[in-house]
Amino acid sequence: MIIDWLTGTAFRVAGTGTTWAELLGFATGVLNVWLVARQKIANWPIGIANVLLLMVLFWTAGLYADAGLQVVYVALGCYGWWHWLFGGERRTRLTVSRTGRREWLALAAAGVLLTGALWVLLDRGTDSTVPLPDALTTALSLLATYGQTRKRVESWWLWIAADLIYIPLYAYKGLHLTAVLYLVFLALCVLGLRAWRADLRRADRPSAVPQGPAPATA
Repeated sequence: MIIDWLTGTAFRVAGTGTTWAELLGFATGVLNVWLVARQKIANWPIGIANVLLLMVLFWTAGLYADAGLQVVYVALGCYGWWHWLFGGERRTRLTVSRTGRREWLALAAAGVLLTGALWVLLDRGTDSTVPLPDALTTALSLLATYGQTRKRVESWWLWIAADLIYIPLYAYKGLHLTAVLYLVFLALCVLGLRAWRADLRRADRPSAVPQGPAPATA
């Protein structure tokens, strides 16, 4: 069965087993973030494959909010795929943009509410040993993915914040390869932020207006 194979041990490091799901999640995850940073549409199908692998990994590690989050990621991946292709003006390809003040306020409110609700759910309804960081990273990741689907440059800052929590969290849960993966993600997010900001600056730069012919003199 495919699930049994994915949860089987691929290799061991210092006595700790690494599953095939974690190994394949590492590979597809790095490729996905690299493609996002380069604004390649192929990031969406690769990303969907990545989250399905991570869903298996997180569920077996007891990170239930992160496992459930992957289901939402699949839906957001399909939406982002479509929106990058047709979300621009007159159904053209989407371009990089900034997050507005009202949108930031809405995202902040949604983040606080989502973190609180997930924290209570995980603390009271599951055997999770890390309910607060699991809830917080889940909320940050959802907000970052929303921004990514709309090519908001600030979505990279949300990913960076989430990764800074994910790295020690996964190390604590014994998912050492995944912790390394998120360290790679952190570096790629910084590169992605720089690339998208450069693209935004180019778009903001006024186009040179060609000069007309010099006026005739008498």
